[in-house]
Amino acid sequence: MELLTVNNVWMMVCTALVFFMHTGFAFLEIGLTREKNTINILFKNIFIITVGLLLYYTIGFNLMYPGDFNGVNGVIGFSGFGLDAPLVGNSLDMAYNEGYTYWTDFLFQGMFAATAATIVSGAVAERMKIGAFMIFTIIYVGIVYPIAGSWQWGSGFLSSLSIGDAEGFYDFAGSTLVHSVGGWAALVTVWLLGARIGKFKDGKSQAIPGHSIPLATAGVLILWLGWFGFNGGSVLSANPEATSLTLVTTCLAAAAGGVIAMLSSTLLYKNLDLTMFLNGILGGLVGITAGADQMSPEDAILIGAIAGALIVFTVSLVDKIKLDDPVGAIAVHLICGIWGTLAVGLFGAKAGFDQFVVQLVGVTCYAIFCITTSFAIIFTLKKTIGIRVSEREELEGLDAHEHKMDAYPDFRLNEH
Repeated sequence: MELLTVNNVWMMVCTALVFFMHTGFAFLEIGLTREKNTINILFKNIFIITVGLLLYYTIGFNLMYPGDFNGVNGVIGFSGFGLDAPLVGNSLDMAYNEGYTYWTDFLFQGMFAATAATIVSGAVAERMKIGAFMIFTIIYVGIVYPIAGSWQWGSGFLSSLSIGDAEGFYDFAGSTLVHSVGGWAALVTVWLLGARIGKFKDGKSQAIPGHSIPLATAGVLILWLGWFGFNGGSVLSANPEATSLTLVTTCLAAAAGGVIAMLSSTLLYKNLDLTMFLNGILGGLVGITAGADQMSPEDAILIGAIAGALIVFTVSLVDKIKLDDPVGAIAVHLICGIWGTLAVGLFGAKAGFDQFVVQLVGVTCYAIFCITTSFAIIFTLKKTIGIRVSEREELEGLDAHEHKMDAYPDFRLNEH
């Protein structure tokens, strides 16, 4: 019982750290966008975590972890609405899991669920209708993410996929199951939504600076701290060897990602770009997440370094194909998420050709599912209620038109 208590306390601490990541996402998004849209971004982030938890309670948890009710070939299952804690007599069954209780399991996984929509929030910032985004969030967090998660974490078909000597798709903490699931939706939505006014002129990308780089920097440091819970909690116990190794690989990959992104952008663009530095850190974190528990420190540095380089080149590519992603979500969460998932087949305990193929099959399955579902949701919204604000609303700011509020009223008073 003492060991269960220690494990459960660690899992609750990790839950709090993952919750705190939503502060980091909010700071990063508002810092990299313009002042006139601050309320809108904060509103979306608060909506995601509150509604996301209620949806995860209502249907998400039992879609993602259907138990024996795993449906057809482990693709989709559902074990009922709400929560049904296992009881022994009239008390909680403490043998539910050696690492945590049923209630802790729900809350820890619920914190992950909201992250997928938060990734999309940053990518579509400054021009998407709040109502359309809210509807998308409800469907994507409530239904799409849990079904996708069940394929591996809920003992679905990918968890038992066998190719050669490889047994099962592997994603330790969500490079694909969380980050790419959000990244694919971000890519589709950005494409259907179109670029912000003034982003592209005469075929060339124009910089639209964010209004608070200090806030963006604070957001990244908060996210890095939160990753101690994101990856550390994914050990699913307080096992000292496993948790400490996971935190070391997580931090080394983050550091390497930041340094290589900084160096790469400096060589290419001849300036020390802090935003590239910051996104490189995030890219390293996303990249190591799929295999943080089984990589050596050297593996982690290499994975993070490659993720950092990918950030720089992907941001440039996204601009060249005229997609407008204000916070770099596609580069960070989608591309580095894919890279981190494939890296499991190249490094660490599961390295090998067969495992790489399994990882590739898993990435492909998630790509098809997420692209199809997100396109169906966003395209339907576009043809019905519309997904983009008017030109006037975009130019004057979403805060004034959609919220009738100002994030910095005192500063505006001082202007007059």
